[in-house]
Amino acid sequence: MTVKINTKDGQIELSDDVIATVVGGSATEIFGVVGMASKSAIRDNFQALLGKENYAKGVVVKSTDAGIAVDVYTVMSYGVKISEVSKNIQERVKFNLENQLGIKTEAVNVYVQNIKVAGEN
Repeated sequence: MTVKINTKDGQIELSDDVIATVVGGSATEIFGVVGMASKSAIRDNFQALLGKENYAKGVVVKSTDAGIAVDVYTVMSYGVKISEVSKNIQERVKFNLENQLGIKTEAVNVYVQNIKVAGEN
């Protein structure tokens, strides 16, 4: 699936992998986020954190009439306020998608797949 953007010079098509890379990079910059997790964590090894090349496994992009809706699957650090970290993820992802890719974001849904304690592998 791709997102199509019409410009005066033509049409731009962005694949879900490009959007997932921007979303994953944005989410992992936030304090309290240990990393990204797979959306199907039980099947793909619940404990594994996703590397930059696999962010697409932890992001679901859905096209809507008003833009796109993004589901972000994260692993957070123990002791952080989950609601605040989630709000920061939503704001950063929405900001980066609109400024870097020019995509209007209708919703950013954050799912916490796991909590990691400092020093835990």
